[in-house]
Formats: sequence, structure tokens, C-alpha cells
Amino acid sequence: MRVKIIAFGQRLPDWMAAGVDDYLRRLPRDYRAEVVELKPEARDRGKTVAQMLTAEAARIEELCAAGGMLKVVLDERGQLWDTRQLAQKLTQWREAACDVAFILGSADGLDAGLKAGADARWSLSPLTLPHGLARIVVAEQLYRAVSLNAGHPYHRE
Repeated sequence: MRVKIIAFGQRLPDWMAAGVDDYLRRLPRDYRAEVVELKPEARDRGKTVAQMLTAEAARIEELCAAGGMLKVVLDERGQLWDTRQLAQKLTQWREAACDVAFILGSADGLDAGLKAGADARWSLSPLTLPHGLARIVVAEQLYRAVSLNAGHPYHRE
């Protein structure tokens, strides 16, 4: 199963990048996970925010379509999944032979059409998280969910 974390933004501080890399390296080899960092649309070209988000969405759609990936957008108004629910979803996607892209928006968020057309909308928290921290949380939860599916003990039991 291929898993991509598609995120907009500049280079993360070293400690954030190390956190994401650490969790993704812990995943078993059959979960080929990577971060795809996209450059946000230029904010100085006279485009409206809606036009910028549409252009960013087109790049995301192209990436996902090329790999036939399910799209899971990170959205504060999405569903709150606990670790067990994420583990169940990963199992379902894996059994259906689906690859998955977890998509984090730019500073202005994500295009409404992209959100509407996503296969799932996931909210990490109602809190506003810095983009780098959101990447770490996604990577950590992927690792935890995969570990749970592999039969490792869960800290809440």
C-alpha cells in the first residue's frame, strides 16, 4: 500500500522533519509512505484566494489521479477519527488494494471542490495546528494505526 502525505509549505524546522521521518521510517515496508511537499501558489500575482486554491487543487488532483489514490483531506470540519477508526479505515483501504493520499492544505486551506470530491475528510482536532505539527500527527497516527492492525498492544487497553 502506498501512502502519501501531500502538504503545502516551505521546509520544516529540523525537529519537525525529523519527527515525520521517524514515524514514517517505523512503518513496515509494505506501507510505502512518503511526504510530497508542494510549493504554495504565489500570493503576489493578483490572483484571488479562490483562484490560488483552485490551482493548488489541480496539482493535488493530478498527483492523486496519476497514482489512482484515494483522497483524504485534513479539514477541521471533517470527521474526528480515533486511532481504532483510522486503523479500520487503513484495513479497508488495504483490502481494497487502494493507495491513499492524506492532503494538508496551504495557509489558505483547501479548495471547496477538492474537499467535496474527497473520499474522506478527517479532522485531527478542532484546534488550529501548525502545518508541520499536523504532518507529525498524521505520521504518528499512521504508525500507531498500522501497529494496532499488526497486533501490537494498544496503550488504552
